[in-house]
Amino acid sequence: MTEQELFARICRGDEEALDLIYRKYYRMMVRMVVTNSGTEQEAKDIYQEAIVVFWQKAISGNLVLTSKMSTYIYSICQNLWRKELDRKSRHTSEQKETGELVTKDKEERARIIRNCIEQLDETCRKVLGYYYFDGMSMQEIATRLGFANTDTAKTKKYKCKKKLSELVKTLYSEHDFLD
Repeated sequence: MTEQELFARICRGDEEALDLIYRKYYRMMVRMVVTNSGTEQEAKDIYQEAIVVFWQKAISGNLVLTSKMSTYIYSICQNLWRKELDRKSRHTSEQKETGELVTKDKEERARIIRNCIEQLDETCRKVLGYYYFDGMSMQEIATRLGFANTDTAKTKKYKCKKKLSELVKTLYSEHDFLD
């Protein structure tokens, strides 16, 4: 199958074609993050997020590839990893400036996050809970919740995490997190 045929299948929403791409470029993308100060888990998360971005753009019909799919996905991974490194750098600088975070502040943040999680739909609560609190793999989550495959579980986790973030931003101001 040619790359154009594979891309056409992905644009039509073919999850099997997306899974082929996921597996085909996995090592290359993970290597890029790991060789640039990342851990393997961070690399997996970045690659997963990049695949979701690629998938959403492809099925929207707005993506016109002018390069190989691997090049396009690689650039998404690079951009996401740069943003993550910038975020980590800012976080480290903030911690140095303000000293260690006070336990009371952590408890308040946790309360706010728990409150927002409770407002999500049941599937999102389960997906996020299984992944972040129970440490389940995407395969275990897919099986437990009856998803078609791990990619469906990954996409659902990404969307639920995004909903949670938007809910926190809507209901709470930055002042609620900072004194």
